[in-house]
Amino acid sequence: MISRIRQHIYTFSIALAIIIAAVAAGAIGINPAPAFALDHDKEILVGADFSGRVLTDDSFNKANLRNSNFTNADLRGVSLFGANLEEANLEGANLTGATLDLARMMKANLTNAILEGAFAYNTKLEGAIIDGADFTETLLRDDMLKKLCQVAKGTNPVTGRDTRETLFCDY
Repeated sequence: MISRIRQHIYTFSIALAIIIAAVAAGAIGINPAPAFALDHDKEILVGADFSGRVLTDDSFNKANLRNSNFTNADLRGVSLFGANLEEANLEGANLTGATLDLARMMKANLTNAILEGAFAYNTKLEGAIIDGADFTETLLRDDMLKKLCQVAKGTNPVTGRDTRETLFCDY
């Protein structure tokens, strides 16, 4: 129990430091995003097909992506803050380091997705399919962890990590 609390504190501290650094960089005019990054903030992209695309450093803050297809998409570092991803297909997507806080991902398909180091503390994942998903060092609320542990199964084919272990289900 103590080690789990330490893990949550450590993960939360790192996520907080990253957010503070990003805000500070923006406040002094540093823009670390490459020139080719696309801003889809607040766009209505219901049913859009992003399958297999490299979307690293793109931004989808508060975008409506309901029923969108992100199968095997590279979403490393992408910001999906407050996005509506209900019933979206994220099968095999790489969401390493993504910002998913306040995203609505109810009934989303996260089969074999990689969410390593994602910030998803207030993400709603009720009814999501998480078979083989890798949640290593992903910050989630305890109540959401309990819900996910009830359905967690499988091993991620890319990272080789067991979904239940990455969620600390047996601790």
